Amino acid sequence: MAQAAQFGLEDILFKQGLINSSQLSAIKLESINSGKGAEQLIQEHQIVPPDKLLAARAQLLGVPFIHLEGRPISSDVLNLVPESVARRYNLIPFDKKADKLFVAMLDPLDLQVVQFIETKSGLFVKPYLAATDDINAAIGEQYSQNLSTEVTSALKEVTELNKQATEDTVTQEGTEIIREAPVSNIITHLLDYAVKANASDIHIEPLEDKTRVRYRIDGILHEKVILPRGVHDALVSRIKILSSLKIEEKRLPQDGRFSYAAGQKMYDLRVSTVPTIYGEKVVMRLLPKNTLPPTLHDLGLRAMALKILEAQITRPHGIILICGPTGSGKTTTLYSVLTKLSTTKVNVVTVEDPVEYRIAGANQVQVNPQIGLTFASALRSFLRQDPNIILVGEVRDSETADLAIQAALTGHQVFSTIHTNTAAGALPRLLDMGMEPFLIASSVNAAVGQRILRQVCMHCRTAFTPPPEVEASIRKVLGKLAPADKQLALYRGTGCAECGNTGYSGRIGIFEVLPMSTKIMQLILERASAQQVEDQAVAEGMITLKQDGYMKALEGITTLEEVLRVAEE
Repeated sequence: MAQAAQFGLEDILFKQGLINSSQLSAIKLESINSGKGAEQLIQEHQIVPPDKLLAARAQLLGVPFIHLEGRPISSDVLNLVPESVARRYNLIPFDKKADKLFVAMLDPLDLQVVQFIETKSGLFVKPYLAATDDINAAIGEQYSQNLSTEVTSALKEVTELNKQATEDTVTQEGTEIIREAPVSNIITHLLDYAVKANASDIHIEPLEDKTRVRYRIDGILHEKVILPRGVHDALVSRIKILSSLKIEEKRLPQDGRFSYAAGQKMYDLRVSTVPTIYGEKVVMRLLPKNTLPPTLHDLGLRAMALKILEAQITRPHGIILICGPTGSGKTTTLYSVLTKLSTTKVNVVTVEDPVEYRIAGANQVQVNPQIGLTFASALRSFLRQDPNIILVGEVRDSETADLAIQAALTGHQVFSTIHTNTAAGALPRLLDMGMEPFLIASSVNAAVGQRILRQVCMHCRTAFTPPPEVEASIRKVLGKLAPADKQLALYRGTGCAECGNTGYSGRIGIFEVLPMSTKIMQLILERASAQQVEDQAVAEGMITLKQDGYMKALEGITTLEEVLRVAEE
């Protein structure tokens, strides 16, 4: 409050560099002459953008400022403050942590309202300042996504459905009721939430006494919704109807898909069901339609690794293998490469399981083992389609590997993925599949190893000096790549409203690119181990996954813990 007495809003804006000394003097003079407040004058003359002005006001009041747009709010937080109260007092709760409730308010200094919310919620209120339009939009958007009403309605519907099924024993009629039930509204809200939270997967899991819904956001599962156990079967049945799966088959796993529109965007949803001891678990993967893949630079490739890969993908023939475990972003990297290469002058054919992105100008085929359309059979047919570039979703067996090598040796560019932990491991893996060493050495141009890790939230990122033993470990791993005469600094996210108090927001890749050199060819001919191949590649200048991760940690892109989580052997 002492600061508020000495400084006005205009002084804070001047200190932040948003207005200059001439504007500061003019505002003070006009305020004295006109009797208008500085904030009113700044708004009238549009000197500072509204969000910057509001953030300065928050600093003046000594409270944090928050943007609510695009931020998902879980139903258990919304349920602490009824919608009618939120609208009446222009506020909305947006997060909860231990005994604290974080509330965005138009007037965060209204102690009477703060005490009222504390009494109603039983939690200590941490007020934030937010714009009126932002709060009203969030109230309209978030409370409409609150599942409480829909769940209650669905439970009643399910109870009626169960009674009717018992009395009538007419399964078709029961199916129709499920189609019309509020259960479909619950699924709509679950999907909308996933889109807004940028989730990649939705897990609907039956437990002994409840059903939980978890979202995979930035590669980590977050529990967001708990539903009564009684609504589970109706939810699964509705999803099966959408996915054209057999409703009555509950003993075997099933796979299906359907499309979903969220605003102007369309999504493909891959649906998988498996029977568990408490019922069927459903996982839905969201795949955006008509979305361009990120560029190689956006993925996290840079410097020498980016230069080497770009040089390798322009070669007219040979194989490039993308390596890593499931969920490491291999397919996205392949799409980024193909988007760069696909032009009207080349014939691009792909065989995938499934087709995740649409590539303009490419002929994309989805495997269907039930009718005999496998990676190998499609690849065999592709060779009669006059292709320039062939993408094979995954090298799973010796037949596919052999065909891919033959295609590369006969003048085609071939791109594929293989499940190995490192780039060096891809070459011995092909040997294990029965491929001849001289064919591997002649056909493989490069192998790329990769992982995905979470980025530090830029809104709450803070720097710190690592302990001496940690710094010594970093310098040992980086070797000549470490800054020479400079104190190392690492970064962490303290947790804020923008990142849901996780300290992380968004993801980026770490990479190692291993080009085929003369010495590595010789090692393959000698059937050398993956470690021997990697040692030679490092001696020739390859930056390893761990080194790339450490450099990104030193730059403040991610944390050391994240690098160790995904790249530690």
